[in-house]
Amino acid sequence: MAPPRILNPQAIPVIGSDHHLAAVQASRLTPQSLRQRFGSAQQWQAEIAGDGGAAAGRLAPASVLVPLVQRPEGLKVLLTQRTDHLRDHAGQISFPGGRVEEHDADAVATALREAEEEVGLPRANVDVIGALPHYTTVTNYVVTPVVALVKPPFTLRLDSFEVAEAFEVPLVFLMTPAHHQRHEIEFEGRRRQFLSMPWEGMGTDGEPRRYFIWGATAAMLRNLYAVLAA
Repeated sequence: MAPPRILNPQAIPVIGSDHHLAAVQASRLTPQSLRQRFGSAQQWQAEIAGDGGAAAGRLAPASVLVPLVQRPEGLKVLLTQRTDHLRDHAGQISFPGGRVEEHDADAVATALREAEEEVGLPRANVDVIGALPHYTTVTNYVVTPVVALVKPPFTLRLDSFEVAEAFEVPLVFLMTPAHHQRHEIEFEGRRRQFLSMPWEGMGTDGEPRRYFIWGATAAMLRNLYAVLAA
């Protein structure tokens, strides 16, 4: 049985945070350090393997791009907010990505294609450096998160059907566990936990707003933390 869907995550109580864990050192959050980390032959283990409950035969392969934009002030993670009418993960904050198509050569090809289709991120600006462990979603996808450094300048072109907004969050913020909140809900005798990483930023309208990063996106970011902090 699949775990219960969560439609209003911000209403789920926070049961704690991870203040006791150290933030990733700034020296490890540079392009050179990330290249070295992902260039090693080490096999990474997922801290959070997923929230899915489907049998393996029912899982559909998917891929997302984890774009680390090289800004003068430090690396930033490019994220999107999905439009409200989509069937899966409507309105949620996510990485660019989607289901593997038959013509995709591999997970990297899927991630690059989806990023170009969803936000217009030019492939020439994207340098893939590695991948995080697979993540299984409650919507029955097994996702490969492809990590890449992105070189400015570039101009995004959002697919208005799928993407409501694209924005950047400092990597140093996301790699600080004090910002990782733990939520828990019980439904019909079953418990489900998830992480959130709320971030106060500027919206595309120039006004301050709160971005609620949670679920699969937060879990994959937590797996990135585990890789960089190890």
